[in-house]
Amino acid sequence: MTSEWIPASEEGKVANGEILYLYEAKDTNPNGDPDSENRPRMDHVAGRILVSDVRLKRYVREYLLNRGEDVWVRLKEDGSRLDADGRRKELEGLYQQETKRDAWKGKELTQEFLDWLTWRLRDIRLFGAVLPIKSEEEGAKGGTGQFVGPVQFDWGYSLHPVEVYSSRISSVFAGRTEGGKGQHGTFGLDHRVRYALIGFWGRISRHRAKPVGLTEEDLEVLERGLLEGLLEGATTRSKVGQTPRLYLRLDWKGGFKPLGDPRDGLRVQPKQGSLEAIRQVGDYRLDATRLQRALERYKDHIARIRYWAHEDLEVEGLDLPRLGVPVEPLVWP
Repeated sequence: MTSEWIPASEEGKVANGEILYLYEAKDTNPNGDPDSENRPRMDHVAGRILVSDVRLKRYVREYLLNRGEDVWVRLKEDGSRLDADGRRKELEGLYQQETKRDAWKGKELTQEFLDWLTWRLRDIRLFGAVLPIKSEEEGAKGGTGQFVGPVQFDWGYSLHPVEVYSSRISSVFAGRTEGGKGQHGTFGLDHRVRYALIGFWGRISRHRAKPVGLTEEDLEVLERGLLEGLLEGATTRSKVGQTPRLYLRLDWKGGFKPLGDPRDGLRVQPKQGSLEAIRQVGDYRLDATRLQRALERYKDHIARIRYWAHEDLEVEGLDLPRLGVPVEPLVWP
């Protein structure tokens, strides 16, 4: 049976919100599909690149780790994966070491331990977590406890059709023949996208924020994780070539309004040639006229907007000051 744990601390005082995040992928593989020889994930009908929300959250978690924070989803020191049950046990031991208290009371995890968990791990406050509970009784079923994350992203996709290409690569190793001498070579295929402007839509739930204690500071760290974390994470061979291009966060005064997917209000307009022929940010303009109309429709319900756009990205039709709501520019980099 799955239950949603609600920690005693309810410090979260954030607004319901929408997030629009755009970044480019240039001659890279934004999110390989292991079921398709690690080719970029694709919507083959629309010809668009797909990127999972899991991949995006990984950039944020790596950003937190690089700054000395602990996170719920992580690897062991030797690089192997630590399953959720092993991670929970590891944190139970750390809790006992730091507080001199037991994480369990009978067959239940204590509320104090759960509160400590959300206080310690920012990624749980942002994205939530599922804690598996294995039964110690033979033949009995275990259960799970769930922190529902107040920040969730839909799958990302390119705002235009793209061209994917493959190249044959080779590797040569020494000492792989009989007697440990000589050389041994292997061949493979490297799959990449020529260029893609990828968009993510996220939502922030005030209702979900309270139980885990999500704060405005957490959301500002998330913003840095999306912008700076992408650059820091895009340093492997398959991920080099990714750059943030636009970030917009909208806070509602009250409940959510039917703004819809903000990506639907964007159009990539090539300056010449076809959409598939785009190779760099200077080859197109981003038409946000429809997004502007959608924002104007609900401007009386908007508390504020936080916004950043790369200076090389040409955005047309987006006039945020015209809405008459507070607009906070993100000063970055």
